This record gives sequence, C-alpha cells and structure tokens, in this order.
Amino acid sequence: MITVFVAAMPVTRERLTRFAALAGLSVTPDNARRIIDHVARLRRRRLIAVIPAALATGLTDDPFYLVVGWSAVPLIDAIRRPPTHGQEIYRTAWLLGSGGAVVASGFLLLNQGPTPARLAHAAIVLIVAATVLLAAARKAGTPDEIGEWSTRSLYLSGTVIALSGALLTPGQPTEPDLPEYSTPAPVSSSTGSFTTVNSIKDPKCPWFDEMDEPCRWWLVNGSPFPQAAPYTIRTGGAPQRAPLVRSPDHKALVYLDRRERRMSYQDADRTRALTGVLADSAVPSVTFAHQNRYVALAKDDAQVTDTRTWATITIPGARQVHDINQHGIVATTASHVLVVDHLGRTRMTLPRRHPQATYLLHPDGALLAIVRNAEERVDTYLVKTGEHLSGVALRFPGDEYLGAGLGWSKEGPFLVRGSLHERVYYVDLTTGKLWRRKH
Repeated sequence: MITVFVAAMPVTRERLTRFAALAGLSVTPDNARRIIDHVARLRRRRLIAVIPAALATGLTDDPFYLVVGWSAVPLIDAIRRPPTHGQEIYRTAWLLGSGGAVVASGFLLLNQGPTPARLAHAAIVLIVAATVLLAAARKAGTPDEIGEWSTRSLYLSGTVIALSGALLTPGQPTEPDLPEYSTPAPVSSSTGSFTTVNSIKDPKCPWFDEMDEPCRWWLVNGSPFPQAAPYTIRTGGAPQRAPLVRSPDHKALVYLDRRERRMSYQDADRTRALTGVLADSAVPSVTFAHQNRYVALAKDDAQVTDTRTWATITIPGARQVHDINQHGIVATTASHVLVVDHLGRTRMTLPRRHPQATYLLHPDGALLAIVRNAEERVDTYLVKTGEHLSGVALRFPGDEYLGAGLGWSKEGPFLVRGSLHERVYYVDLTTGKLWRRKH
C-alpha cells in the first residue's frame, strides 16, 4: 500500500527539483515542460505497473513481484526509446549482476530443488534480460539528458530485477504452535505379550518433547507395552494416566487400547474388547474380582463381564463395584448400596451412609458385611430381606487397629487384617470377638 501511495502522489515543484537533481538533469526554460511531462508519464506508468504487482505480492506473499512492478517502467520505455551510448559502467553493472544472479539461482536450484516460485522468478528474469539485450542492440537514439537517464535506469532496473529474482523468496507460512503436550507416538508397530505379568511400570513423562522415550509408555515385564494408551486427555486439564490393571493372579491385564480407544482384556491366549469406542472423558475405572474371572468397569454406570463365558451385565447408576462372586455383585451408586445377581436383578438396596466403607459379600451371596475402618466396626445384613443382623465394634490387642476387611474365610469366620503389624484375625460377627489366624 505504501508503494502504491508513493507512485500515485502528484508531481509538485519540490518533487520535480528533487528528481532533476537525482537524475543529473539541468532544468531550463527550454526543457522544463519536457521534463515535467516525462516525470508525470513515468509516475503514471509506474502506478499502472505497481497496482497489479502489489496484488500479486499479496496473493503469493512474494516481494519479488513488487520489485518487478516498480522497476518495469524503464524496460517499457526502452521499447519505445532506444538507449543511448556512453553508459558502459551501468551496462557492465547489469552484466555482472545478471551473472551473479545466474550463479545464485543455480546454487539454490541444485541445493533446494525447483519450486514453482523459483521457476517463475527465473522466467521473469530471462524475459527482462532479453528485453535489455534487444533494447541495447537497437540503433542508439539522439543523446540527451533524459535519454541518458533512461538508459541508466534500464540497466539498473535490469540489475535489480535479476538480483531480486535470485535472492528474494516467498514468505514461509507461520509454523503452528506446538501443544503443551503431545499424544505419544508408537514405539513400534508390534504389540506386547506376556504369560505372567511380573512387573508393571507406569509412564512418567506426559509433558516431554521426546515422543518415543520409554518413559512415555507402560512397561510390562520391563518391555514397552505399546497397545495400552499411556494417558487420557480431557478438556481443560492435564493428561491423566490411563488405566492398566493387573488381575490378582497376574495372568491378565485390562487397559485402554491406544489405537481403538476401547477397554480391552488381554491374557496369554487372547485379547478381547470389553467396550465400544470411548471418549477420554468416559474411560472407566477397573476392578478385578474372584481372581481374574470377573472384570468390572465403572464410570456413570457399571459393567461386569465374566471372562469365562463373556456374559456382561450393566448396573445403571453404579459408580463403583466393590465385590463380586458367583452369587452376586456389590456396587454403590451416589446414594445407595446395591446387591444384584448376575442377571442384573436387584436383590437388596441400602442407603449409602458411609462413603469410605468396604462392602463384602458372603461366598453364598446370603450376607453382606459393611466394614467401617474409621470406626473399627462391622455391620452384617441379610441380603434376602435387607435385615440388619448385627453390628460389632472390634477391639484389637495392644496398639493394633483395623487395617482392612478381607471377607469370609474358607473355614467360615470373617477375616480382618490389622494395620500396624498386618496380622490377620478371625471375627465373631455376633460378639466382635477377635482371635489370630495361625496360618
């Protein structure tokens, strides 16, 4: 826009005087009108040439076209007015400049390869060179001050265009800002396998730029496990570690598949999808029960899958699954404790009064124990009717206190574990009496 504005400015006395001094012209009453007409014509033609050149520059982000538009007028004048002799120094400068432009262009083409922009530059420079040569080969015109100035402008314009064509390149598009974190790239196209899961090491570096560093991946038995997604990304939050859970017998894993974004079950023999495609915000928590037979996935609802039959039930509204055996499932919603069977039918409902409690189901499904660690208390309910059978406070010997409820033993009595010494105790659920388990 500045270039167009300058080309469109009117010819004033001050500008005429400055032009004459720059061009080395002597303004006299005899040639003043001729110089004024020449300057006005020069500006008019320059404006005509600069406007399309400015448009081309705006469209291509290539300043070379603006240089061509500004310098094209002396070339156009040379077609009408043959250059005069006696300007050898400017002709030599043009030859040297053109030779340098050829060398520079050849170097860039060899090192960077031909591009549409460079080929367009080369074509325009060749046309300009041919125009200068043809104009110089014509019979010289009558020497005068304006003719000499036009000849100098012809060679200088040719030099400027040649050098600009070699040195100016289109503007490069702005590189997009890198995100604060990146989705990890795969370590390999293969998948990890195992017979027994002896060790798991979780990913440690979601913020690092090194996309293929081992710290970005789950390591199973010391080797990358690339099929498991390392992180989930939620709107407005930092990456969170995706679930990868080992079964109690160390024979299976449940994880979020990195490519398919499904929760998947894998053991030594098979890999099986447990869900459809999930958004990162819908990825559930994982719980194994009854060794690795049952897998529970809980988010807004709970899904329980039997890995022997692959039968699946859904418990609407369940946020967590606490215990599963062949005779029932214990889950909690935001406000209730539920016991359901493996057909999804509700067998018992209780108000959820203790969010931090542990819920354990008797192996035959008849009893539910609610263990409250903070109060060191165990309450027992009859599942069939919801009747509260007993509530006992535990009295541990010495400085021991309740660590966790373990459920009913094979021998029959209920088991708890102390927190301080990690000793296991039998509990009489009717009296609260404790005695140590010997083995």
